[in-house]
Amino acid sequence: MPQVIARRDVIAGLAVSSVATPAAAHHGWGSYDANAVFTIEGPILAATYENPHGEVEIAHGGKRWTCTLAPPFRMQNRGLPPDMLKIGASAKIVGYPSRVKDAEMRAERITIADKTIELR
Repeated sequence: MPQVIARRDVIAGLAVSSVATPAAAHHGWGSYDANAVFTIEGPILAATYENPHGEVEIAHGGKRWTCTLAPPFRMQNRGLPPDMLKIGASAKIVGYPSRVKDAEMRAERITIADKTIELR
């Protein structure tokens, strides 16, 4: 009987940890300065379109900026499918700079190929 209880506890623990891990990996928005809206523009160097949110890296001002986008379901619903985030495509991003990481920002909107998508 003790083995059954221990095994059940292990299974329950694994179930809880698998649910909690994605949430723990996501960061809050408090580390971005919402009072310092700014715009960057440049070619897309890298892109991801996955949960908890997409990201693009943009060459701008001699730096490689990491731009945190919206979750994939929101980007898709607002008209930003993954194929628009092509390497080399020119993008204009308006958002807030990180207070803790140099050359990182939270994107509020993105313009690619003359199409502007509101992300928030």
